[in-house]
Amino acid sequence: MLDPPGPHRVVPQWQKSKGCMIMTAALELSGNQVTHFYSDKKNTTEMIRMMDVLLERYADRRTLYLSWDAASWHVSKKLKQRITEHNLTIEASGLPRVETAPLPSGAQFLNVIESVFSGMSRAVIHNSNYQSVDAARAAIDLYFAARNQQFRDNPKRAGNRIWGDERVPPAFLDSNNCKDPTWR
Repeated sequence: MLDPPGPHRVVPQWQKSKGCMIMTAALELSGNQVTHFYSDKKNTTEMIRMMDVLLERYADRRTLYLSWDAASWHVSKKLKQRITEHNLTIEASGLPRVETAPLPSGAQFLNVIESVFSGMSRAVIHNSNYQSVDAARAAIDLYFAARNQQFRDNPKRAGNRIWGDERVPPAFLDSNNCKDPTWR
């Protein structure tokens, strides 16, 4: 901060905590819709809960693709077992099949929902002074409701900055060389 000579304003570095929250969210890429809920922990159980929420929401689809980074709760044996169990019962349940498309470790820039989280943080959390965790949650809920409505009214699929600008057609072929020749 630029201050005139003399006494300087002081903003305390440590402020009293008003609580904490964990939000679990998913981004549907073709419609750019965010599904989210709040959790007590960040673990495999919450990922299974998210999968179940998405299965109900997209019950009219044939396949639900889950793509995420290499966090331990995304690649656990318990989650893989739950996906396998679900896929064995799709005939009886009428729900979509679940497939995973994990992102490579160290490639967070490919995880499109990170940019959504970043936008939400800038708009709702940074420089905020909510009186409680519930007030912060209400602001986040309002943000995502408005965001989802914006993309329902003005459809645009997520990730256009990443997809569509590939050097070669995005197909798995031995002849494709996707590496930028100017990158060392």
